[in-house]
Amino acid sequence: MPSFLETERLVLRPFTGADVDHLTDLDSDPEVMRFLNGGRPTPRETVRARVLPRLLHHHPSIGTRGFWAAEEKSTERFLGWFEFRPLDDAGPVVELGYRLRRTGWGSGYATEGSRALIRKGFTDLGVQRVVANTMAVNTRSRRVMEKAGLTHVRTYFGDWPDAIEGSEHGEVEYALTRADWELRRMDGTD
Repeated sequence: MPSFLETERLVLRPFTGADVDHLTDLDSDPEVMRFLNGGRPTPRETVRARVLPRLLHHHPSIGTRGFWAAEEKSTERFLGWFEFRPLDDAGPVVELGYRLRRTGWGSGYATEGSRALIRKGFTDLGVQRVVANTMAVNTRSRRVMEKAGLTHVRTYFGDWPDAIEGSEHGEVEYALTRADWELRRMDGTD
């Protein structure tokens, strides 16, 4: 399978039907799922029937898929995934996201993959704005967003049907515009 994007240490490639076990394993780790659903595992059948089809979706507005399997380049080990998909089908605004196995935490993979996707989005895909969201208490994910160049836009409170620990502190939105990204590149800060 040809890669979509490569960095110094990562290969981002399209998902295939063969990734069901990788995704099930990823979504079975309570720490990985902690800030998503309180740590509950996603059943394999749900991954096969609902999760994987979403990850395989093609987005005409950017001319590609919106989710990418992340592998460690040196070992080809599955690390997780990155999201870079339009918020709507018209869209120059994309959502950035990532979900990595714990073995990849603290290695800079999330920042490395995020920066590469942002660069590709602004230079090749016609993206005008990148947004990312997480729980306010998810400090690790917030730090990745900041290292990738996004800035805090707002804190908001949703009416979630299944509140999880920490949701009482709200959600945060981060964003980066193409214009701000280009200014940082000219200043040499990216």
